Amino acid sequence: MAERRIGSGPLARVEGEGALHVRLRGGRVEEVRLEIFEPPRFFEAFLRGRAFTEVPDITARICGICPVAYQVSSMAAMEDACGVAVPEEVRALRRLLYCGEWIESHALHVFFLHGPDYLGYDSAFAMARDHRGIVERALQLKKAGNALMRVVGGREIHPVNVRVGGFYRAPAPAEFAAVADELEVAREFALEAVGWTAGLPCPELEEDFEFVALRAPGTYAIESGRLASSGGLDLAPGEYGEHFAEHQVPHSTALHSRLRDGRAYLTGPLARYALSGDRLSPLAREAADAAGLGPACRNPFKSIVVRAVEILYAVDEALRLLAAYAPPDPPAVAVAPRAGIGCGWSEAPRGMLWHRYAIDAEGTIQDARIVPPTSQNQARIEQSLAAFVAGHADLPDDELQQRCEQAVRSFDPCISCATHFLRLEIERC
Repeated sequence: MAERRIGSGPLARVEGEGALHVRLRGGRVEEVRLEIFEPPRFFEAFLRGRAFTEVPDITARICGICPVAYQVSSMAAMEDACGVAVPEEVRALRRLLYCGEWIESHALHVFFLHGPDYLGYDSAFAMARDHRGIVERALQLKKAGNALMRVVGGREIHPVNVRVGGFYRAPAPAEFAAVADELEVAREFALEAVGWTAGLPCPELEEDFEFVALRAPGTYAIESGRLASSGGLDLAPGEYGEHFAEHQVPHSTALHSRLRDGRAYLTGPLARYALSGDRLSPLAREAADAAGLGPACRNPFKSIVVRAVEILYAVDEALRLLAAYAPPDPPAVAVAPRAGIGCGWSEAPRGMLWHRYAIDAEGTIQDARIVPPTSQNQARIEQSLAAFVAGHADLPDDELQQRCEQAVRSFDPCISCATHFLRLEIERC
C-alpha cells in the first residue's frame, strides 16, 4: 500500500522551534505530529525563590507578542494568594492595557501572518504590492494598539508600569488624547476589516470543538471571568486543576493539556466567540452577523474573521473605557504577603492562560505552574490537521503544503509567526 510522508525541517521565524510530520498510507492518515523541540525555558523553575512582587516582570518575558496576558494572569494569581481584591478603577485600567495588546497582536496575526495565505502570497510584503492600502492601514491599526500599551504600560513591549496590586502610576486623562484620536480612525478600518476577512477564500472544514474560554457577566471576557465550556463547565481559577491535566508526549517539549477524561479542547477566539458572542459590543455584534458568523463558528480557517471581530471589539471597548476613565487614586493597593496558594487567568489573544503560585509568609515563591494557550491547543491542532489532510489527501503537494501551513496558523500566532515555516518533503513508497 502506497505510503506518503509530509514533513518539515525546523520551522523558520516562529516564536519557538518545531516541525510538522504527517504520514498517509493508501490515502488514509496514519499519524499527525506537531513536533515542538524548543529546549525547555525553565520559567516555572527559576520563579521559585523569587519575591512575589517580581512575577509581572519575569513572566512578561515568556512572550514578546502578549506580555500583558502573562502579567495580568500572574498578578491575579498573586493577589488571590495574598487575599487582595483591586478596586474597579484598577481593573478598568488593566482591561484598557489588555485591549491594546489584543489590537496589536490580532492585527499582526490577521494582516501579516495569516492573511497572505488566503490570497496566495508568500508574505505581507508581497501582498502589499497589490493591497498596499490594506497593509498600510493595518500598520496604523497595530500602531494604535501599541500606543495604548505605551501610555498605560510605560512601553509597548514588556510594559514596566504594572505591579501586583495595580500600577506604579496612573496616566492623566490628557495623556490619552492622541491615542483616542488614533483609536477613532482605527475603529473605521477595524469595521471594514471584518468584511474584508469574511470575503477571503476559505477552505471548508467544520469541526465539533469542545470550546473552553473565560466568561464574565455582561461583558466579553478579557482580563478576568469564570471558566466556561461548551460542555457545561463553570469554574473558578482554583478549580482548573480538578478538570484539566497536562501530560508529556514524546514528540514535543511542550506539555499537552486535555480535559481529565482525555478529550482535547480548543481555547482562543473561536471559543470566546461561541461562549460569549452575545456579549460583544453592538457594533462588533452587528459586524459579526453581517460577516455570516452565526452564534458559533466551527471552521478553524474562519478564525481570521473572528479575530477581526475581536479587533473591532477591543477598539470599541478601549474607547468606552477612555470615555469613562478616572485615574485610580492611589494607582495600586498595598499587598502584604502571606503563606498560601493563588490562581489567576486571563484571555491572551490566542486563548486562556492560567497561573498558579504557592508562596510562603515572606512572599517567596515556593512553586509555580503556568499553562499557556499554546500547550492547551496542541492536541486539538493535531486533530484538526488530521481531519483536513484526510479530506484533501488528493491535493497536489505544493497546495497541501500551503493548506497545512494555513491550518496551523489558524490556531496560534506564537507557533505560526512565519510566512514560510514548513519545508515540505514527500516520500512515496
